[in-house]
Amino acid sequence: MNDAADQIFATLKQSAQSGAPLYLQLRKSIEDAVNRGLIGPGDALPSERDIATKADISRVTVRKAVQDLVKGGILVQRHGSGTFVAPRMERVEQSLSRLTSFTEDMARRGMAVRSAWLDRGLYAPSPDEMMVLGLSSSELVARVARLRIANDTPLAIERASLSASVLPDPAGIGSSLYTALELTGNRPVRAVQRISAANLGDSDARLLEVPPGIAGLHIERISYLASGKVIEFTRSIYRGDAYDFVAELRLTGPSEEGRP
Repeated sequence: MNDAADQIFATLKQSAQSGAPLYLQLRKSIEDAVNRGLIGPGDALPSERDIATKADISRVTVRKAVQDLVKGGILVQRHGSGTFVAPRMERVEQSLSRLTSFTEDMARRGMAVRSAWLDRGLYAPSPDEMMVLGLSSSELVARVARLRIANDTPLAIERASLSASVLPDPAGIGSSLYTALELTGNRPVRAVQRISAANLGDSDARLLEVPPGIAGLHIERISYLASGKVIEFTRSIYRGDAYDFVAELRLTGPSEEGRP
């Protein structure tokens, strides 16, 4: 990327008198170059020393700008190899109006899907699980935690809790929890989801292969049977750079306002 690098850092020199901190100017120059396609996914950046020389700034300034871009998911650092432009994620759109499993969702898109099991077991319920699932302290809860992967890219961490009476053998689940629930007549038919922004902690970021602190989506879902009974309590973390949740909204007429 020699020509592109020269162009990026020449632009930085020209704007050095703008008054903005130099590390912010360098960060913006590199980010603009990525967005304009001057440097693409997988391209290596010059070393800190080379960048400092080309842009006539200190290596401390270069390091601060690069670390900001790594935290933002624009760049990735590989120990012993250098700094590279991060792979561009193909964003996945998921409708909020349909209750489907991750496996079904990805299959409809023609994506190869698999899961890495993080936990499958029976435990004493937490206060939240007792309240949501209607369990007593003497009952057990089945916890199923999985790293969901599509086309070899980790997209989400799902942690589901169900009553042990519904799922007495969580270790026996195959590729889809909803398929297992359907076999016993316990597949949910509706759910309420709450979505909020979250900065990923170290362990979740490591599983999703993103920098710690990067933006993600925290989704809490309570799923119900047709009878109205709560069947599943799921808390998930989705990659913010890979997922878009889409909802269809309809304008109600005067006669429909106030309807439940």
